[in-house]
Amino acid sequence: MATINPYLIFNGNCEAAFLFYKSVFGGEFPYIGKFKDMPAGDNTPELSEEEGNRIMHVCLPIGQAVLMGSDSNSASGDVVFGSNVSISINVESKDEADRIFNGLSVGGNAYMPMADTFWGAYFGMFTDKFGINWMVNFDKNEKQ
Repeated sequence: MATINPYLIFNGNCEAAFLFYKSVFGGEFPYIGKFKDMPAGDNTPELSEEEGNRIMHVCLPIGQAVLMGSDSNSASGDVVFGSNVSISINVESKDEADRIFNGLSVGGNAYMPMADTFWGAYFGMFTDKFGINWMVNFDKNEKQ
């Protein structure tokens, strides 16, 4: 069964926001990574030192959900608040990831097609025909 979690995008203050959320909800960050931690590759954007220190991904479990977030960068552009929230769907198989991605992205803008990632997931992003941002993720390292 797929799980759905909110994904928030910030313009450089993601770490401060998540430290604040952690102070309220408690818990620990199972993962917090910065853009400078990304391996060099074809899709790795050139970033300034300031952008390299921005958050690439952070997650904070809250009850049965996981609040996730990242910062924008010059390659992605600043976010407009109100459109900086995505729904992240974690699925149990590559086939389910493709089915959900292909179904929900019809008539929308699939700006990051499903593909294998350096963090070991099969992942894609799109905006559906109603303007809602989605992320589809299959953690291949956990389930094959």
